[in-house]
Amino acid sequence: MKKGSILGIIIIAVAIAMIVSIYTDSSTYASFNDAQKTESEIHVVGELNKAKELHYKPIENANYFAFYMIDNDGTECRVVFNGSKPQDFERSEQIVLTGKMVGEEFHASKILMKCPSKYNQDEVEVTESVASNV
Repeated sequence: MKKGSILGIIIIAVAIAMIVSIYTDSSTYASFNDAQKTESEIHVVGELNKAKELHYKPIENANYFAFYMIDNDGTECRVVFNGSKPQDFERSEQIVLTGKMVGEEFHASKILMKCPSKYNQDEVEVTESVASNV
């Protein structure tokens, strides 16, 4: 077999592996009800329930943050995030969580917030927080 053929086969194999990894990593948005039906991580979009208290006490545990979120279907769920509270979390207009259900709680590994910009009323600032491994 020629070296050019071997190189071509390797390039095609790498391209197929990249395409498969991209499609397996992508996911769709779901609700808390959908999250209860699966054990894999999913994305849930919703809004912070500002009527309920945020639980974040950095002196006791700086890597524990809990709050209540209402998804786009109107289902409320307690969310636990093993990381510090993102800055300006209370000002967020919309929250995108990545994680999975553990019992009756949603354990988030990532939080993506859409907040109104500090400088322009019409712009939206996007902030991402990732859970720390403790």
